[in-house]
Amino acid sequence: MTIASHLQELRRKHENLSDMVEREQRSPGADALRIAELKKQKLKLKEEMTRLQQA
Repeated sequence: MTIASHLQELRRKHENLSDMVEREQRSPGADALRIAELKKQKLKLKEEMTRLQQA
């Protein structure tokens, strides 16, 4: 897998997590712990993307 294709996959996962966070936040019974976990996952992906872009 090339760096470019890996970055593309990470971006796709990041976007999916963003959508999931948005849906969870709109939900009447929003689970704060689930939202926090999703946001942590997003942050890890973003850090990985940044690291790869700087390489």
